[in-house]
Amino acid sequence: MERPLNYLNNQAQNDWLIGYNICQFNQIAQELYLELTQLSAYGIPPKIILAEREPLRFLASFIAACAANCSVFLCNPDWGTQEWQQVFDLVKPDIIWGVGNREWGVGNREWGIGNRNCEEITIISPSSPSSPSSPHSPLPTPHSPLILIPTGGSSGQIKFAIHTWETLIASVQGFTEYFQLKQVNSFCVLPLYHVSGLMQFMRSFTTGGKLAILPFKAVETGQIFNIKQSEFLISLVPTQLQRLLQNSELTEWLSQFNTVFLGGAPAWNELLEKARFHRIRLAPTYGMTETASQIATLKPDDFLVGKISNGQILPHAKVTIRNQQGEILNYNQIGNITIQAQSLAKGYYPITRENQADFQVDDLGFLDEQGHLNIVGRNSDKIITGGENIYPAEIESAIQATQLVADICVIGIPDKHWGQALTAIYIPKKSNTSALKIQTLLKDKLSKFKIPKYWIPQQNLPRNSQGKINRQELQQIATEFLQNLIT
Repeated sequence: MERPLNYLNNQAQNDWLIGYNICQFNQIAQELYLELTQLSAYGIPPKIILAEREPLRFLASFIAACAANCSVFLCNPDWGTQEWQQVFDLVKPDIIWGVGNREWGVGNREWGIGNRNCEEITIISPSSPSSPSSPHSPLPTPHSPLILIPTGGSSGQIKFAIHTWETLIASVQGFTEYFQLKQVNSFCVLPLYHVSGLMQFMRSFTTGGKLAILPFKAVETGQIFNIKQSEFLISLVPTQLQRLLQNSELTEWLSQFNTVFLGGAPAWNELLEKARFHRIRLAPTYGMTETASQIATLKPDDFLVGKISNGQILPHAKVTIRNQQGEILNYNQIGNITIQAQSLAKGYYPITRENQADFQVDDLGFLDEQGHLNIVGRNSDKIITGGENIYPAEIESAIQATQLVADICVIGIPDKHWGQALTAIYIPKKSNTSALKIQTLLKDKLSKFKIPKYWIPQQNLPRNSQGKINRQELQQIATEFLQNLIT
């Protein structure tokens, strides 16, 4: 299997990173690689926190760390103090690249790399308890670089899924085989520190394709590269797709893409129908950080003819549906989703998993006769009210279909009579939209017990950059709202 530097050398003369200076990319990557190999000669390769905000520096640093067999922890530069403290306590890094290092008091040594500022790169001083000479985690010295990708931030506790160059390449190979592509050209608007953005880079970089990177806010304002969209793939989360479809020019722009992958959070039926109406070549996907992005995808042609599912399983993965006793269920039977994949993470830092055992996720779903995966909802999101099992996705989709809300999330709050009471936290499209009006429209669509008891309007909902909702924060909002009702 080719190593990171081989791919870098293969791409050295290609203008593959649209909008950026390739020579600068190569220079930063090569210089960092040499510095890291010199450091590694004195012992165990250093652990690196990578929180570069600028895409070129982030990617060049990532390649250098992988090539030098260093463990690299991808981090969000916009994490708050509490999140950074979690990460720093867990990782105990030897090197920090990017923002946020000053507040940790981890030393002020300058590391002369190209045109970087000393405040952007910090090496822990030798006297620090987390210096390279101190005991490391129980992880073995890797033959392949460890790539630590953050997950779980929306639950309040950040974890790092342990990947390697091989697990990421397995994902790329499954992707290219499934879509029968030799080269992958990607237009990336998602964060590079997240698996959704990182894998777009990996697909383009390792197949000799092109990569365009723009912040989503720039796309929203029409600041887009002059590319031939029919040769590019783009990945979005549902809230991003919703916002683009509100602009006729951006809808037309989006409709020209070869494929528009949609993942990160459940999409509601109204959004899918609108995309289909505008002939957006949408490809709803299912995957996660632990599987190095998608393991199931509905192909655009199937989407456009009306198929609704998360598609067939990619070649590098296998999915089974099991009951609570672990028995494999038949087609169209809802159960727990269990995954085997060559791209599966090796565990969560610092604990590795020696054997590639089945990975049972929190999601519930079923496989139909065509082998398409259909997601029903998350087991942990299930609400039990009056003895009935309810999955929020169904109710949220029905509420979205009223076209009276801009965003919606349904949760369960403790109730002494019913166990849990359905609670809708939503953003009304118009300030004068009443909850009663929404409830009236739902009467013909949902059973009575599925219509939320409490309705809490908000100006915005706590979603991360991948569109995932922070349910802990919603519980706090609901609790405070009900307390105010009582008082």
